[in-house]
Amino acid sequence: MHRAFQSTALALAAGLLLYGCGGDDDNGSTTTPPPPPPPTVQPEDVRPQDSRVFTVDPAALAAKIAPLAGAPASDRWSGVLGKAGYVVEVPTAWNGKLVMYAHGYAGMGSALSVSIPGIRRHLLEAGYAWAASTYSTNYYDVRAGIEDTNALALAFADIAKQNGRTLAAPTRTYIVGHSMGGHIAAAAVDAENIQNAVHKVSYHGAVPMCGVLGDTELFNYFGGYQTAAQQLGGMPATSWPVSNWAQIVTPLVAALFTTYPSATTAAGDKLKAVVKNLTGGERPLFELGFGKSPASKAYQDAVWSTFGSDGTVDGMLTQNVVDTTALRYQFDDDPALSVEEQAFNAAIFRVKPVADANRVRRDGLRWIPQTAAKISVPVVTLHTLGDMYVPFSMEQIYKRRADANGTSSWLVQRAIRGIAHCDFTVAEQNKAFDDMVAWEQGGPRPAGDDVLTASVVANANYGCTFTDNTVGADDDATTKGLRQVIALTPGASCTP
Repeated sequence: MHRAFQSTALALAAGLLLYGCGGDDDNGSTTTPPPPPPPTVQPEDVRPQDSRVFTVDPAALAAKIAPLAGAPASDRWSGVLGKAGYVVEVPTAWNGKLVMYAHGYAGMGSALSVSIPGIRRHLLEAGYAWAASTYSTNYYDVRAGIEDTNALALAFADIAKQNGRTLAAPTRTYIVGHSMGGHIAAAAVDAENIQNAVHKVSYHGAVPMCGVLGDTELFNYFGGYQTAAQQLGGMPATSWPVSNWAQIVTPLVAALFTTYPSATTAAGDKLKAVVKNLTGGERPLFELGFGKSPASKAYQDAVWSTFGSDGTVDGMLTQNVVDTTALRYQFDDDPALSVEEQAFNAAIFRVKPVADANRVRRDGLRWIPQTAAKISVPVVTLHTLGDMYVPFSMEQIYKRRADANGTSSWLVQRAIRGIAHCDFTVAEQNKAFDDMVAWEQGGPRPAGDDVLTASVVANANYGCTFTDNTVGADDDATTKGLRQVIALTPGASCTP
């Protein structure tokens, strides 16, 4: 996902007010003073991301939107809007509702790409139109993802008209997304981002899946994992960023794993316990997610690839945002710190962020938009229990924020017994979407999981309620294979 993610408006408002009112000169005539100068851009306001160049291949977009075998008849369009590519599909029997799909992290290359939602068939069969943007950038650029997705939603009827089909504005617009797209979907319905977005859309509901619901807290987890690994491996961090990371990573892995990542040394056992607690605590499928499944290495590699970075999220920011000062490192499931844990927490290097590294901007959204859970529309989330990359703790952070803001009545969360990142069956995604829509349309609040009570999360059958292992033609081979691993692993499957 990543290689590793106001000043005051009062003066501006005063200037605009003065400009609007005008003033009198010595001769009594009315004059209009010149407008105030634009805000000065300080050197620290220029990011590496701002100078990167990205390209869209229209032919590749058109290929992505080929007809779906067996699906209802539809119109399919692709093109470029601003600097972003897009695809749009509208069934012939459109129900008047639009679903915006936000894709996940697409790497650091220059070529932009679009992703097709796994629930495409389900949407078409129910009469929904859907649309997806490439975004105008790659990297972990949630700000661009929100703005370009919103811009596409606003342009929906015009795009249809340009292609010969006259459509009314959608009666409902929903947003769904995976991973970074889950961050986008959650942030798009958050109060600050609704207010500050340049392209303003008021979505009627959201389904963030495997989402970065803790926004910059994800990078705190990466930083905590790295510094804990160094401390336990006998190569403690003493500054940030760690300048010699490339030299120490190989001996560090050897100190922590006899076989990476499936077999740990004594020091690695403690690291595994630390990571378990940083990612959500005792829960089913953690062991499979950490190192004992076929998917583990790829996702551990993804996490470890973030280590050694400088905390700017590959140039999304200009200064370090990583903050490990509040993390508690634990070697067991007892929330009280043992003497050994107290000593470890006292000794480990604490990464401190630069104040306001991700501050509110004058020109729109924060560079990494927040998911503060300041929501007023239905939000239904999905998260797999074995995810080490965007861990289950993201759901816990989001729920605590909702509780603090008094918005929990708008939030339903569901734990899924999957091993890897975004390891959902299409059936699980369809159900979450349908339940969100039924709720938004006046139905009862759907059921969800308690993500905060430790004894509930630790139960051997936690996550069974909303896990649907039914796989079909639209499920990918990876999900099918990983669900089979769970079925064949003693103690991993749900028990009656």
